[in-house]
Amino acid sequence: MTKRSVDDRPQAEAVRLATDPSGTAHTSYALRNEKYWKQNLVVCIFGSFTTLVSLTLLLPFLPIYVEQLGAKGTASIVQWSGLAFGATFLGTGLTAPLWGHLSDRFGRKPMLVRAAIGMAIVMSTIGLAHNVYQLVLLRLLAGLIGGYSSSAMVLIATQAPRQRAGWALGILSTGSLAGNLIGPLVGGILPGFIGIRQTFFAAGGVIAVAAVATILLVREDRSAMPSRETRQRMEWTKSLRITVVSMLATAMLVLLSNMSIEPIVTVYLQELHVGRNQVVFDAGMIMAASAFGSVLLAPRLGRIADRIGGWKMIAYCLVAASLTLIPQAFVTDWWQLAGLRFLLGMSLAGLLPSVAKVIKHAVPEHALGRVIGYLQSSQYAGQVLGPLMGGAIGAHLGMRFVFLLTSALLMMGALFNRIGSRVVHALDTANRNITPHSEPVQNLVF
Repeated sequence: MTKRSVDDRPQAEAVRLATDPSGTAHTSYALRNEKYWKQNLVVCIFGSFTTLVSLTLLLPFLPIYVEQLGAKGTASIVQWSGLAFGATFLGTGLTAPLWGHLSDRFGRKPMLVRAAIGMAIVMSTIGLAHNVYQLVLLRLLAGLIGGYSSSAMVLIATQAPRQRAGWALGILSTGSLAGNLIGPLVGGILPGFIGIRQTFFAAGGVIAVAAVATILLVREDRSAMPSRETRQRMEWTKSLRITVVSMLATAMLVLLSNMSIEPIVTVYLQELHVGRNQVVFDAGMIMAASAFGSVLLAPRLGRIADRIGGWKMIAYCLVAASLTLIPQAFVTDWWQLAGLRFLLGMSLAGLLPSVAKVIKHAVPEHALGRVIGYLQSSQYAGQVLGPLMGGAIGAHLGMRFVFLLTSALLMMGALFNRIGSRVVHALDTANRNITPHSEPVQNLVF
């Protein structure tokens, strides 16, 4: 019998066998949609890319737009710009579990369509804002009704074959990463040609194209969706609890480690004696380097995770990221920092696809949307906590300690994940010894 990764075993197998001895309730959705997942993956990459471009393109001109809407003085402009930008991600983090739960109930495609149409309307409406209050409210609304990327992750995670899940989720993540990378570049160029308000209209139009593509091209067989009783029947075994908590903590740690540095990059460069007229450009290059590294390596690391297992890939990536952070505290020029941030992005690239892969194999299919919703919320929590942690450490201990302490957190995360994987393996081994129809333990490899 062919060996397979430990992540490819269903951790909730005992629960599934008890509620569905034939196993059809767990495998039926994936089998019914097996012929659609590649086409759906292409559409989801495009949709994730366009929505993230639209959400981040306002970064270069946001302070200017805030000033046009009536904010006066530098302090007020900075405050309202921060509120407007962060409002979207706050809204997405709050509603991600709800949309995940509804995707378990009504299907994955309806949630994609809802997010795309809602984002197209709201993004266009932002161009009609008359004051900063409306701007912040509309940005918050975009987050509350959006969440295309998280819905796409649920769709691909449930439809992709078990042995290709890591690769598929890695490819999908490149759409979001590339959107985050390209968005500010588009935002720096497009308003000069068509104006700021028209830029929002154009962004809404592009998302509308993604909505049409989603409606026409995404395929999903929603027959035999699980009943309400089935959706609510989910036994949180010790193995499942350890797995889910570990993955939620890891997802938060990924964003926290990246965002703890970015807010202080400009100040750190000034300590390196970068000229005032050059510091903004250099800071942008450094921030882009991390995203570019992730875009390049995410699919490949996802494929490796399919071969060696998600738990192992998570531990290796956390160790690599931790080690690349240490020399960042001792650089003497901006290009050194840019190169190390590029390596950090490559190290982090395999984490989120591997986390989603582990979740896919651990959680019963009828609850996967809800759990991935919580996974998205934990990422946004890291995105909020990271800048707060980096700012506090930088202010009290110095900029170099931000890199060193973040490195220590990542190394601790690797250690805890390794211990968690061994505990889960031991628990699943015990379950398999008492569960009929289970695959022999000797066929599982770490």
